Amino acid sequence: MNKRLLQGLFVGVSVSLMLACTASQNDTLTNQTSVTNETALPSISQYPQTRTVSQVDDYHGTAVSDPYRWLEGEGEEIKSWVGAQNTLARPYLASLPSREMYKERLTALWDYEKYTTPYMVKDMLFYSYNNGLQNQYVLYMANGVNGEAEVLIDPNSLSEDGTVSMASSEVSPNASYLAYLLSDGGTDWKTIHIRDTKTKNDLSDVIEGVKFTNVAWLPDESGFFYSRYPLNAAGEYDDSQTVSIYFHKLGTVQSEDKMVFAFDDKPTWNPYASVIQDGKTLLISVFEGYQANGVYAKSLEDETATVIPIFDKWDGRYNLIGESGDSLFFTSTANAPTGKVIKVAFDGEVKSEALIINSSSNTLRSVSLMGEKLFAQYLEDVKAQVRVFDLSGKQVDEIAFSDIGNVSGFVGGESATTTFYKLTGFTNPGQVFKYNVETGESTLFKTINTGLNYDKYETKQVFYTSKDGTKVPMFIVHKKGLKLDGTNKTLLYGYGGFNISLLPNYSVSRMVWVEQGNVLAIANLRGGGEYGQQWHKAGTKLDKQNVFDDFIAGAEYLVEQGYTAPEKLGIQGGSNGGLLVGAALTQRPDLFAAALPAVGVLDMLRYHTPSANARAWSSDYGLSENAEEFEALYAYSPLHNTKQGTCYPATLVTTGDHDDRVVPWHSYKFAAQLQAHQGCNNPVLLRVETRAGHGAGTPTWMRIEGYADQWAFLETAL
Repeated sequence: MNKRLLQGLFVGVSVSLMLACTASQNDTLTNQTSVTNETALPSISQYPQTRTVSQVDDYHGTAVSDPYRWLEGEGEEIKSWVGAQNTLARPYLASLPSREMYKERLTALWDYEKYTTPYMVKDMLFYSYNNGLQNQYVLYMANGVNGEAEVLIDPNSLSEDGTVSMASSEVSPNASYLAYLLSDGGTDWKTIHIRDTKTKNDLSDVIEGVKFTNVAWLPDESGFFYSRYPLNAAGEYDDSQTVSIYFHKLGTVQSEDKMVFAFDDKPTWNPYASVIQDGKTLLISVFEGYQANGVYAKSLEDETATVIPIFDKWDGRYNLIGESGDSLFFTSTANAPTGKVIKVAFDGEVKSEALIINSSSNTLRSVSLMGEKLFAQYLEDVKAQVRVFDLSGKQVDEIAFSDIGNVSGFVGGESATTTFYKLTGFTNPGQVFKYNVETGESTLFKTINTGLNYDKYETKQVFYTSKDGTKVPMFIVHKKGLKLDGTNKTLLYGYGGFNISLLPNYSVSRMVWVEQGNVLAIANLRGGGEYGQQWHKAGTKLDKQNVFDDFIAGAEYLVEQGYTAPEKLGIQGGSNGGLLVGAALTQRPDLFAAALPAVGVLDMLRYHTPSANARAWSSDYGLSENAEEFEALYAYSPLHNTKQGTCYPATLVTTGDHDDRVVPWHSYKFAAQLQAHQGCNNPVLLRVETRAGHGAGTPTWMRIEGYADQWAFLETAL
């Protein structure tokens, strides 16, 4: 084995969970809330008036009031209410002493050249680049690794304010075309466009009605498969239903697209396509949640052929890696919580199945197939590893990293001879390496330079004990020489859901926070994917409370070890992490001085009602329609667990009015409830970004403004 230890790449870095609350726990929380923990933020004399309605719902015999149900709708009254909240929040935030300083530092530190990890399609090189403060990354292409790069598409030219973004793209097999998906104003709704890579001009083809689709090209580039929502009676695309797979032939209008596959009898199954076996077969992966999926195959040569199940036991996650001859390679978590690689011989039917790479104590993140080799990316205690195997499962190489960090890349087709990977860390903006697939040699391709001296900072990993005895890892980042005297302003960040791992990635905004002498802590909670499916499942449904216990225990560790004190501790999280922050601040308001819940899922009894996508979150959350799951949801739902007169931390709730993933009424209702129940002078603000959605594609200027508000709010509160 050719083992190479890449020393010192992470500059200046050193190594270092849902149970329902019982009555006794709730009584304890009530007693804890008598502690007053007021901050230095200016108090607010009067909040915008929010009317209430007499809405009461019956959940399995429990009457639940929903006084702000009207905020779930649309119309001028809601717009006026949002406007009033912004009229309060924005001048308030603008007046904070450190706001301009943070905006200036964010702008200065953001202004450096950024590169994504390059990838090859045939002999063409593709990568995205941002010259510093561009609102959106620009996609470049070059003829070979050493060719002169040309702009293929610049999303910055598509809108004056930078709010039209390129959400994803897929180069055709011979690199003749680029299918790219645009989002306007942050919405999950996308439009697919096709660009000729030679002329740099778009074809007339435009496809609507899609959200999370991939694009699966035919080998001859004559067209592609995609998944879209049906039209309802009003002629609008309806995301309360499931998607079907369509085929689009280049040069035609969308109305001519043919539906090639749908599950008529499975109202919650969403099919997505891949093309395999030289265009002879359509591989169909079915999504119904985050724990398990099914995989099926359909002949593209015989329209009358039946659908063949490849994996239909729904006993784990199966993801296609690639193919070699008649063999299909998949990652799987079936009877392998940390992941394994299997090979299926398929020639119109499943001939055999074989284990290629067994599961191990480390978590298998992803695998790619290039040059008859399998590139397996692992996590060992949330730190990156890469191992290379031949197609029989024999390890032939390892790329080891000496410091805390993350790796991304290793993208390419089966015949690729060159691939790229990028190393990053909390205090390392990145180095890009070129990797020779045949020889296994890595060479430095690009170093990303921000101008900062990262030798002044350190990252360590600690393990603390959660409420039930589980050991939980946490990264802590700060300047060297930090005194553990309990006086440091500290931000604790978490997520804890949907099998998502929080990895040591570089963040400009976090670097600005740490640069001021503050502490950053990132907890790897149950519900995430850091230790495989068992770690994920331990933070779901009836065990979701484990996630919040892990987070609270992380905060207590930071206090016990002298990093900070409750009056110096703030918490932050977005989306499912917004739920985390909402639950933490309602369960332990005495433990935090400030809270930043962003685009959060905050009404756990009705989160599933806006769309089919939201309902699919039930694999993590459960549903209030189920009596047992209702009890668990009701016990921690942030909206339903605020108490009149409690002193809650200073809270800045943020959302986007175009967010159609976690719809903004979650934040509206929670902010209104918290404002009504706040029992001390700590402010509760709602900041609503217009022309923004769930976060992806948000232009740089808007990100800077948002973080300047959040860091100034946090700085002053602490």
